[in-house]
Amino acid sequence: MASKSRDLPRVTFEAPEKPGEESSHKKLGKLTIKYNRKDLQRWLDLEEWIDAQLQELYQYQLQEEEDTATPEPEIDIEDLLEVSNEEQKSKLQEILHECSRPTEDFITELLSRLQGLRKIPQRK
Repeated sequence: MASKSRDLPRVTFEAPEKPGEESSHKKLGKLTIKYNRKDLQRWLDLEEWIDAQLQELYQYQLQEEEDTATPEPEIDIEDLLEVSNEEQKSKLQEILHECSRPTEDFITELLSRLQGLRKIPQRK
């Protein structure tokens, strides 16, 4: 177990020195982020579902417009989790406005899947 903790990335914090104090001994702090496996799996499943749905929505449109390769839109789950439900819906409608197929069912299902999903902390 001790060898595993040495392999993990570390973040160290140094306290500013106070005037008149000697800095003979520095204390190091260690910060680790633990991810909940279920949350990560839900996040991954949602991303895969979104990709599959977007491919289905844009499949015919991309086949018809092979000359102008319009990429599928990008839906950022993290951005959606930062706003209210109404703003989520309007953002999705704005992202999907160029889709020639109906998107209302996709948006409704995505909004229901977003409920209860927690934001995953990112390493910087």
